Amino acid sequence: MKVAAIQMVSTPDVARNLAAARQLLDQASDAGAELAVLPEYFCLLGRKDTDKLTLAEPYGSGPLQDFLSQCAADFKLWLVGGTVPLAAPEPGKVYNSTLVFDPQGQCKARYDKMHLFCFDNGTERYDESRVLMPGTAPVSFDVPSIDGHTWRVGLSICYDLRFPELYRALAQDGADLLLVPSAFTHTTGLAHWEVLLRARAIENLACVLAAAQGGRHENGRRTWGQSMVVDAWGHVLAQQEEGPGVVLADIDKAHLAAWRTQLPALQHRWL
Repeated sequence: MKVAAIQMVSTPDVARNLAAARQLLDQASDAGAELAVLPEYFCLLGRKDTDKLTLAEPYGSGPLQDFLSQCAADFKLWLVGGTVPLAAPEPGKVYNSTLVFDPQGQCKARYDKMHLFCFDNGTERYDESRVLMPGTAPVSFDVPSIDGHTWRVGLSICYDLRFPELYRALAQDGADLLLVPSAFTHTTGLAHWEVLLRARAIENLACVLAAAQGGRHENGRRTWGQSMVVDAWGHVLAQQEEGPGVVLADIDKAHLAAWRTQLPALQHRWL
């Protein structure tokens, strides 16, 4: 199955971001991608954390969800919509949610980010819990590929990457492909991004696709980028360092099955 990780450098201008996302999705579709993943906060990287509150939509209705649905239908692909802010019960907060649309534009899955980023090195300070509510459960969905196989796909978002128990739960649910739309900071990405992605692939014998924000944003933030596709043996199949782009790779169910047969580590667990 051909997959695409969409890398962006999103701005505080929603319309500009949506136009950029659509152009990149068009490129992915033209290249034959069956599944494309947008990065976290593809629709907005605001000047302050609370900017995303103004975009909050009820689940199932709103211009951001309509945009994703329309793109999936227009480009006839499975579209994983990075993240969008969805309404939450607590005032002043939203869920940071990944929504999955099929090639007919129907929403097939929703995952709310469970682990909320908090970082303070004296220069950079982030605390997502100030405006986000955490999700409570892992989510997987199925993608029937034109190669005749059905891929079980597990969802995660950015900071989730540091919590291997989430990915093990997805593997236990049969995940063949793990998705990680992200907006890693340059500081943490430089230190840990690739090693964490490859570790999640290797330990769960699953492919990993990570679509990232990558570059210097108008709000002054710098994100790491390096969107990539990793196979279940830990090989990086394709990647891009910084700047907008489409990272394409073919993932192979037969190779996946062979590695799981040769090294059946998932069957050897005691805990």
